[in-house]
Amino acid sequence: MRSSRRSGSRAAERRLVNAATQEALRFLGSLHRRRRSRVAPGARPDAMAIARDAPRPRIEWIRYSPAAVEERVVTDVADLTPALADDAIDWIHVAGFGDEEQLRGLARIFGIHPLALADIVNVPQRGKVDSYGAQQLIVLRMARLVDHEVELQQLSMVLAGSCVVTFEEHAGDVFDPVRERLRAEGSHLRSAGADFLAYALVDAVVDGYFPVMDSLSDVLDELEEAAIGAPVPHTLARIHAVRRLLVHLSRIQRQQRDALLMLSRLENGAFGEEVRPYLRDVQDHAIHVLDTLETLREMSIGVMDVYLSSVGNRTNEVMKTLTVMASLFIPMTFVAGVYGMNFDNMPELHWRWGYPGVWGVMLAMAAGLMGWFARRGWLGGSRPRAKDEPSA
Repeated sequence: MRSSRRSGSRAAERRLVNAATQEALRFLGSLHRRRRSRVAPGARPDAMAIARDAPRPRIEWIRYSPAAVEERVVTDVADLTPALADDAIDWIHVAGFGDEEQLRGLARIFGIHPLALADIVNVPQRGKVDSYGAQQLIVLRMARLVDHEVELQQLSMVLAGSCVVTFEEHAGDVFDPVRERLRAEGSHLRSAGADFLAYALVDAVVDGYFPVMDSLSDVLDELEEAAIGAPVPHTLARIHAVRRLLVHLSRIQRQQRDALLMLSRLENGAFGEEVRPYLRDVQDHAIHVLDTLETLREMSIGVMDVYLSSVGNRTNEVMKTLTVMASLFIPMTFVAGVYGMNFDNMPELHWRWGYPGVWGVMLAMAAGLMGWFARRGWLGGSRPRAKDEPSA
C-alpha cells in the first residue's frame, strides 16, 4: 500500500512538472508547430494550398492624395477596379486567405503574376524580392507582441504602378503608424508616390522587431535572476523557449537583410531613385535588428550557463552537507562497532561510567571534526585561513 502511494505521488509530480514545462514552452509564443500550406508534389507551379482554418479575406482600401484620404472596407473585389483609373495612390490591404476565388479575382484586377500569388498564399516563404515585369514582389515576416506573446506572420507586398497591395495571413499588423501618417494633413507620405508608401510599410515591418527585442531583453534579465535564485526545471524550460525563439528570429532577419540589400541595389525596379536612400536606411535598421538578436542569443546562452552553474552549486552544497554528516558518524560507527563485538574481556563494559564515557568520546570526536571542518572553510562557505594568518 505504501509503495502504491509513493508511485502515485511520483506520477502526480511528473504530471505537474510536465504541465509547468508545457506552460513554459508557450511562453512568449515559443514556436508552436503549425501546419504549413504545402502543395502536393508534382503540382502546377502556381498551385495554391490554403489551410482549412484560414480566415476569409478582409479587404481594406485606402485611397489618398495630397488633398484627401478615403478609407473603406471592400466586400467584392470588382469594386477595386476604379483603383487603376486615375492618378491617386491606392493601398489595398488583404487579411486572410480563406477564399481562393476572391484572391484570384484580386490578382486578375491588378495583374499579379500567378507565381507571385502562389508565393503569397503558400506560407511561410523565406524573405525575398522578385520582379515580374514592372511589378515588384516583396515577402517579409512581421513580428509583434500580442498579450506578451510574439506573433509571427508573413507579409507579402506587390508594388504595381500607383497601387500597393499587401497580404497577410490574418488580421493584425504593425501598420497603424503608417495609417496615422496618411490621415495627417500635410504629411510627406501623402504627397509621395506609391514606392514611398511601399518603403514606409517595409520600414514599419523592420521597426516592429524593436519592441519584441526590448521585451525579450527584459525577459532574459528576469530569467537570469530566476536562474541564480531559483534554478527549477520551469525556469530551464522558459530559457529554452526564449532561446529557440531568438534563433528563429535571427534566421528570419538574416533572410530579410539579404532581401532588403537586393531591393536597395535593384536596377530598373519599381522604386525610384529618390526612394533608394530610404531603402538603404531600412537595410541599416535590419542589420541593427540582426545584431541585437545575435546579442540576445548570446545572452540566452549566458543565462543557460548561469542556470547550470546554479544547479551545480546547489548540488555541491547538498553533497557537502551529506559528506559532513557522513564524516561525523563514521568515527561514531567505529566506536559503536567495537563495543558491539561482545568480547568478554572488555573492561569498559563493567565500568560504572563506561556508557557515558563512550558517549563523551563520540561527541568529542564529532565536535573536533566540526571544528576542523570550520577551520578548513568547509562549512557555510567561509574561506580557509592561511597558516600564517592571525586568528580573529
